[in-house]
Amino acid sequence: MNQRRIYSRRTRGNPSSPLVQITLPDRPLLSVIIPTKNEEKLLERCLQQFSGPIKSRFGIELIVSDGGSSDNTIGIAAAYADFIATHEAPWRQTIAEGRNRGAELAHANLLIFLNADTMIADVGMFLDRVIQRFAVDESIAALATRVEVMPEERRWSDFFFHAYFNQYVRAANVIGLGMGRGECQIVRRKAFEALNGYNPRMAAGEDFDLFRRLRAMGSVKFDSKLLVYESPRRYRKYGYARVYLDWIRNGFAVLVRNRSANQVWEEVR
Repeated sequence: MNQRRIYSRRTRGNPSSPLVQITLPDRPLLSVIIPTKNEEKLLERCLQQFSGPIKSRFGIELIVSDGGSSDNTIGIAAAYADFIATHEAPWRQTIAEGRNRGAELAHANLLIFLNADTMIADVGMFLDRVIQRFAVDESIAALATRVEVMPEERRWSDFFFHAYFNQYVRAANVIGLGMGRGECQIVRRKAFEALNGYNPRMAAGEDFDLFRRLRAMGSVKFDSKLLVYESPRRYRKYGYARVYLDWIRNGFAVLVRNRSANQVWEEVR
């Protein structure tokens, strides 16, 4: 966990300059934060991808932030996570609150927020690229990733929708709007803390809202080489038209009214 990692970079803005070594500090390099609520079906697979060798190699601390599960989510988390935050207040916790609670327990300078139904396509390559990108470019405040449906569950509708929407997210970041899918958001800690994290009042659209605000802290980039897979469970229950309409409604409400359109984001388990 406390190993030192050394990367090289060139002086920013001068590609012909000599390489300069960067030694990252003796502390966790990455805090992986996973908000949960009644995720016993998929959580273990998500946590298992951060095996002992992967955690040691990349200096990972694994944090689960639970929103009040009534199933065995906490029991599963206890077998893998380094830290667990639990919600015991009487109100229903938003996913934004859960992510913020997890971030409060984090020690690393880079925060990776994953949903409990999210798997990384190639964990080693993914994490190595994340660390290098933030190390060599200090202007980056956040990275957005490609998102696709799990290969074993993918249909043609999944393929076409995600091919379109990944390009949409890319374009939004190219024009400076700032956007990242909530399935995986990678944020520099100092930028996250400067903005007080996610807006806890937002039941939906909190992921778009954070990346939109992060533009004031630095650049927000879409990296097509960073790929994660998600469960299609919400698309199967509601269909793409309904899900996409909800995204549009919440995105518009965030931009215009600084709030989400949905008062509650329904769980699909």
